[in-house]
Amino acid sequence: MTALDIPTVQAFLLVAELQSFTRAAESLGTTQAAVSMKLQRLEAVLGKRLIERSPRSVRITAEGFAFQADARALMEAHDRALEGKRFSRARLSIGCSDHAAGPELVPIMERLRAVASALTISVEIGFSRDLLDGFDAGRLDAVIVRQEGSRRGGERLTEDEMGWFASPSLTWRAGEKLPLATLASGCGVRAVVVRALDKARIPWTETFIGGGVTAVVAAAQAGLGVAPLARRIAPAGLMDIGGARGLPKLPASRVMLYSNVSDAAKLGALRTVAAAFRKVARSA
Repeated sequence: MTALDIPTVQAFLLVAELQSFTRAAESLGTTQAAVSMKLQRLEAVLGKRLIERSPRSVRITAEGFAFQADARALMEAHDRALEGKRFSRARLSIGCSDHAAGPELVPIMERLRAVASALTISVEIGFSRDLLDGFDAGRLDAVIVRQEGSRRGGERLTEDEMGWFASPSLTWRAGEKLPLATLASGCGVRAVVVRALDKARIPWTETFIGGGVTAVVAAAQAGLGVAPLARRIAPAGLMDIGGARGLPKLPASRVMLYSNVSDAAKLGALRTVAAAFRKVARSA
């Protein structure tokens, strides 16, 4: 009886969850061809078609769905066995900008389950500037932040279009100051917004200051103010009123990954984070 190969099972889980050979290869730090060969060997061992491939899509088959649960159980058992050799679980600490997090967090955590069950994952949400300070001080292994200033290096995950989002219930009459819903003064997005409004000589006032983007979005939904947000994270029900109300166009904002990780397990987890973030951001 042929034994299942752990790296091959891991490759299958990534292809199934990311629905892409390219993203799975990025996560594993290998090539698309190598991942494809692993899947072919696994299908040959099992005698089942696990993945349907086409030039434009990757789809898991019914037999693939059935095997997926067993594959996850196998990986978890494998990681538990390895944990017995360690005194403690390794920790991967990631900082994520509140303005960059968006809807990617849940699918990222789902992807990490497949490749990082032996790690303790710590996620800190905050301002990009504060997170970069923590990264530079060695407190965080990696950060996902909006690019600020002239900082070099890093890996670009996506580039967001920014807009002025408000509820249809917002009351803002001509001649009145723009009611603004933002994060506190340490937020880089807020600084860009203020510069843009001042340059365009548009009077504004902060009607809501939130401790997180979730609170800012809630304020915009309640009609308390206009929230500058990335289109990717703006929820349904909010409209971009910038063009209609003559507000300045905001510059595009890059979301970057900075990392100083060298440990193989942590590096694999971060590759999964990057691949999952790109996938979800492009489909948003």
